[in-house]
Amino acid sequence: MGEPVLRVEGLRTHFRLRQGLLKAVDDVSFSVEAGKVLCIVGESGSGKSVTALSILRLIDPPGRIEAGSIHYRDQDLLAMPEREMARTIRGNRVGMIFQDPMTSLNPSFTIGDQIAEGITAHQQVSRAEARAKTIELLRLVGIPHAKERYSDYPHHFSGGMRQRVLIAAAIACEPDLLIADEPTTALDVTIQAQILRLLADLQNRLNSGMILITHDLGVVAAMADDVMVMYAGKMVEYADVETLFRSPRHPYTIGLLNSVIGLNEPADAELRSIQGVPPVPINMPAGCSFRPRCGQAVEACAVSEPAPRSAAPDHPVACHLIAGETEDVP
Repeated sequence: MGEPVLRVEGLRTHFRLRQGLLKAVDDVSFSVEAGKVLCIVGESGSGKSVTALSILRLIDPPGRIEAGSIHYRDQDLLAMPEREMARTIRGNRVGMIFQDPMTSLNPSFTIGDQIAEGITAHQQVSRAEARAKTIELLRLVGIPHAKERYSDYPHHFSGGMRQRVLIAAAIACEPDLLIADEPTTALDVTIQAQILRLLADLQNRLNSGMILITHDLGVVAAMADDVMVMYAGKMVEYADVETLFRSPRHPYTIGLLNSVIGLNEPADAELRSIQGVPPVPINMPAGCSFRPRCGQAVEACAVSEPAPRSAAPDHPVACHLIAGETEDVP
């Protein structure tokens, strides 16, 4: 085990709404090492994106980070002044790729100027040097005629090319950590594969850690070293990718894996979906949040919230049932 680039412990990010307290992220812990990919997976509303935004302290009111710690190497990001956070961490040591490039890019400025602005904000270089580096970055992410396209606006690019622009912006300062929030959601399958190969190549080149947020288990299988499964704002299972796919232990993880048709199954095989819908984590009742959708729930599941415990070394699972055994509940 190497020294983590990022350590998150006991993170709680809540939103105080009229309807009540929404616990978007509720006591989540994980770490990311250099050269490794952590995939965060779960259905929409499970807290994946809020976790990523919390790392960079991009939570707007009525949201607030209520508890926990976030350390980039030996720096406490929650204690860091906002000015220092903006100058030294965001876009510099930690780069983020958002899922919708059209809303992430400013339509009023050329794509070249938007990337170059990030470089001059964090590095002591001239405008000419920033322009030259931006053109090289555009070439690196596979945009043809990079010098000419520097002066184009976002609407001149296809969805896949706009995503490449965002990737170029995210790696402009050679960050130690990349956060990619559903970077291929709006793209067709062929372009998705190209973007994922590009991300893998760039991560290897930079030896950076990566957090890849996705709901696509095929992407997880192809990219991940470790996987954190989230449900209703909580971590329900955490394991290396091989262990998770071979020996899933939480009923939710098992349901996610069963909902995908395997390569060896016939094309007309029936999808085995998880019944019901994820809850909105507002004023949650006692017990396990997955209980209403779980076919294995026992009495303990309605009484107390299961705490993560080890199903195997480095494999915590938040479930009262592990390998058919019931946790003792007072």
